[in-house]
Amino acid sequence: MSVSLHLAVDLGASSGRVALGRLEGGKIHLEILHRFDNGPVVLGGHVHWDVPRLWQEILVGLRKAPKGVATLGVDGWGVDFALLGPDGALVGLPRHYRDPRHLEAFHNLLERVPKEVIYTETGIQVMPINTLYQLFALKEANPRLLEAAERFLMLPDLFHYWLSGSVILEWTNATTTQLVNPLTRTWSPKLLALLDLPKDLFAPPQPPGTPLAPLREELAQELGQAPIVVAPATHDTASAVAAVPAEEGEGWAYLIAGTWTLLGVEVFSPVLSEEAFRYNLTNEGGLDGTFRLLKNVMGLWLLQECRKAWNEKDFSVLARAAEEAPPFRFTLDPDAEPFLLPNEVAGPMPERITLYLEQRGQGCPNTRGEVVRTVYEALGFRYRWVLEALERVTGRPINKIYVVGGGSRDAFFCQTVADLTQRPVVAGPAEATLLGNLLVGARAVGALQAPIREVVGASIQTILYLPRDLPGADAAYARFLDLIGRHKDERG
Repeated sequence: MSVSLHLAVDLGASSGRVALGRLEGGKIHLEILHRFDNGPVVLGGHVHWDVPRLWQEILVGLRKAPKGVATLGVDGWGVDFALLGPDGALVGLPRHYRDPRHLEAFHNLLERVPKEVIYTETGIQVMPINTLYQLFALKEANPRLLEAAERFLMLPDLFHYWLSGSVILEWTNATTTQLVNPLTRTWSPKLLALLDLPKDLFAPPQPPGTPLAPLREELAQELGQAPIVVAPATHDTASAVAAVPAEEGEGWAYLIAGTWTLLGVEVFSPVLSEEAFRYNLTNEGGLDGTFRLLKNVMGLWLLQECRKAWNEKDFSVLARAAEEAPPFRFTLDPDAEPFLLPNEVAGPMPERITLYLEQRGQGCPNTRGEVVRTVYEALGFRYRWVLEALERVTGRPINKIYVVGGGSRDAFFCQTVADLTQRPVVAGPAEATLLGNLLVGARAVGALQAPIREVVGASIQTILYLPRDLPGADAAYARFLDLIGRHKDERG
């Protein structure tokens, strides 16, 4: 029985992993070699990513890998970017999507360019974190950085360059910029012209699964091997969706549950209708020519920031407290602007949540459990809203939700999603992103012939959560709809 070894680096907004995949007998066996924290660094009032430290953490993980590895690929979050100078050196330290200047740039650009124009050109959800608004902010505040740059790269592309020497932009992550036209599958000349950005800064996007080059010679000598660096679906959501263990024809949606939660369906062409724009849905690139028609929802970020503010290291403690709190006492919009920025910039998240509720006449939560339960329920209701929007836009019923990513391990979260959306939830795999990354790499060099989802389904166990009828849930959902506004596109 043949065995092949593959390495994956998954960079999340709050943590990273280096993992080994052993492909054998139609199954993939996963081993985490190295875990490390990630997060924003505030320098001079601006929020950055510490990419030099991330690079060192990646090297720590690679040094733990056994010999004989065939491929290596990096995936990560979307929208953030790096600039390279003529000598290939990094120009500036990449900004974090939660940098406060991006929110100001978002509003300023939308005063000049209508949302409809941007959406029609890109099919991407209009959000202040998108690269489009980051580049506009940079152009306005520090244009010399752009003048000094010769290449634009998304962050996984940057690490691929440092690993292999190859400079490419991978398709799935490029689409998150809100600068790519999904119909032509190229950078939008209209938007590049609007921002007065040089076209030659942006290389043509390449499809996921593109082999790049062997590991750089100096790294190969240090590690004693030279795997082929393969660009997987470098947007972590695209890798996760590739590994959803769904069966064809099920009428399913995926919910990628992490710092952000992303809820959507897989389609084979972008949906650019007026209704899709009204609901502010996004059309991100996927594996094998697919598109991910989805909605970004703020997600577990709110709870992560609460945890930091409370200095609570055990997340299960908060989940148990939420389970014991009374249901449907408070209502909030998890995507509201007051919750976008980190504690270091905007103050402790629990205080922001309390202020939000008090300003809307709902009173003040008395316990941590009430705060956490409020967030869980708000997410559940937002997911119900998104599912209803997806069904209207596609004309397809959604009968089941696959929850993958770290949130799939949270039983109370999964049960809340099932209860408040009134749909069965299948939880797992928690490491969908790594599995998708590894299997795309294996397929790129001919080590995998079977369908990726079939291999994932044979390799992991899932947990089924059936929806329960909860008294008061429909009335609470009606209050949620009143809060967010049934027809407010910017809330959609």
